[in-house]
Parts: sequence; C-alpha cells; structure tokens
Amino acid sequence: MKHCIEGSEAVAQAVNNCRPDVISAYPITPQTHIVEELALLKANGHANYEYILADSEFAAASIVLGASATGGRTYTATSSQGLLYMTEVIFDIAGMRLPVIMTVANRAISAPINIWNDQQDSMTVRDSGWIMLYAKDNQSAVDLHLLAYKLAEKLKLPAMINMDGFVLTHTVEPIDIPSVSDTKKFLPSYKPEVGQILDTKNPVTLGSFVTPEYYQEIRFDLHSDLLRAKELFTKEAIKFNKIFHRQHDLVEYYGTAKPDSVIITIGSVFGTIQDVVDELNNRGQKVGVFHLTCFRPFPDEQIVEKLSKIKSIAVLEKDISLGSSAGLDMEIRRALFNKNKSTVTSFVYGLGGRDITPEYIREIFKQIKQ
Repeated sequence: MKHCIEGSEAVAQAVNNCRPDVISAYPITPQTHIVEELALLKANGHANYEYILADSEFAAASIVLGASATGGRTYTATSSQGLLYMTEVIFDIAGMRLPVIMTVANRAISAPINIWNDQQDSMTVRDSGWIMLYAKDNQSAVDLHLLAYKLAEKLKLPAMINMDGFVLTHTVEPIDIPSVSDTKKFLPSYKPEVGQILDTKNPVTLGSFVTPEYYQEIRFDLHSDLLRAKELFTKEAIKFNKIFHRQHDLVEYYGTAKPDSVIITIGSVFGTIQDVVDELNNRGQKVGVFHLTCFRPFPDEQIVEKLSKIKSIAVLEKDISLGSSAGLDMEIRRALFNKNKSTVTSFVYGLGGRDITPEYIREIFKQIKQ
C-alpha cells in the first residue's frame, strides 16, 4: 500500500522497519525531519532502538561507530557541514570494517552559507571507503536503505544513501514503505561474526596501530571488498524485486532504444530529464538519460557496456572538483578511456540549489548534438 508521505518521514519509517539497535544523530537542515521522525517513533513506543541525541555530528558518528563495534545494527544521518565534521570518523568506520548506515540529505557546503541542495558534500568524502548510493526519487531512497543494510552487513562495510535535500527530503508523494514482515524476509536480524566485534569473551583489537609492512595490504583488502559490492548489489536487487516488485540497478536507463545522445546524472534531476527525453523523442530525436545509482564502487563495466556505442554524452552533476573537473565527469571519462569514440561533455549546474529547468536540459541536448 502506498502512503502520501514526506520523503524524510518515509525514510525514517523504513529505517525503523530495519530494526536498528542504536540510532544517534545531530540535527542539521535539511536532514532534521528524518531524525525528528525517528525520535517521535521512539517516544511514541513504536521503536525499540536506543536513540541518542549527540552534541555534534562528530559525536554522532563516534557513537554509532562504538555501537557497531559491539555488534549493534546502527544508523545515523547528516548533511553538508555535518558530514564534513564527521570526516575523521567516517574514514575510521570504513577502516574498522563496521557496517554503519547513514543517510546524507545532500546540501551545499560553506562558505558562503547555503542550505539548499547540491551534492558537493558527499562527493567530498567519496574516497573514504563507504558504499555510496544515490536516490533518484523518494521511493528509491526508501528501497536503497534496505539494500544498503544488506550490502553493508554482508561485506562488513559502511554504506551511505544520498538523497537530495529539500527536493526529496521535504517533498510529499505516494511511497510504498516496506512492511516489517516483508523487510524481515529480505533483511534478517544482524549477527556479526566472531572476531568482528569487541567481545570480552573473545578479545580483539579494532583499528589498531599498523606498521608500513601491513598497512597497504589492509587498505587493498578494503578496496577489493568495496569492489565486490557491485556484484552483490545486482544479486540482492533481484531478491528485492521478488519480494517488493521494484527493480533497481547500478545504472538505470530511460529513453529510446538506440539513442544518439544521452545525459548521465545522479539524483532527483533524473525526473526532470525524463520529461525532456519524452518530449524530444516525440519530436523524432533519439535521446535518453542514465541515472547512476551506485557511485562507490564505481560501476565501470556497466558504464562501458551501456555508453561505449553512444555518439554524444553529457555528464550533468551538482558538484565540482575545484581546480579540476567534477566528480562524476572524471569517473565517466576514466571508465570510457580508450574504449569508445564518444564525445563526453561536462555540465556543472544546480550548485547551491539553483533550479535545473527543462529549458536547460533542452540546451544540453542541443549542444552535444552539435
């Protein structure tokens, strides 16, 4: 059954249905509605988790690190400056192989101060060792949390679900929230392995001091397991579809069967581009749009398979690597290097919440066609 509900509230209810043991967060716009709803569920007796209101984002990340290190299923959420404040702990969580789940309500970073949406915050920590998933709408935001828990706990890796601030977090739309019973079918109770957590009956050390003789091998183990998330995502998405009848893929496509020109993007702008794709295809053009659901690990194989035969490719994103290009653009060019004869053009727009309008999308298709 679908409910007409705000995106933040839907995510909170889906997280509650995943049966976390400990939730800790510090409120920051536009993430606040998620943790408010989780606090309300706890206060009204509809949740069993321990809810800890931290005194900062650094503390919130440290609390879920500690809870996860003792075997608990954990959750936190943040945005923008809050994510940057967590950065030291974000790297620690990945390095200690703890399956923490975090929602990032994507928002521009300072200075100057801006509370509206872009994806500069998450792109800034893209090398921290986390699985990074991006929601194209609120339904996918809900679903990706279930998939994230499954991937994280199987691979012993943390996972970050990104949803555009305000555009998704504060938008009300019909959403199917997976029931507790169906969620249990897909996501069983969390049972960490012996030696994975801090246990007085089986003493171990997590995040210990490591000399140069071993550090590189440990980092490469993390890298290798992060790459495994691609194959596991595909397998778990098939299981998810059997229970919930919704499909998810590392890279999703919408448009004509054999397009001449495409845009590849991440986040909620995918919906705007879909409308323009329908309009242009009805006029006889051959265009399409790709949405990258999984940014880390980067799905090189799928990108090459889907994009290598397309003449003109535009990469549209709401972030910029100052002094270079932009995060998604650099990854697309790297994946396609020496594998196709496409023209790849980078478009950075929508920073600080600026609207990406249908007129702008039409202009992109016009430019790459020329």
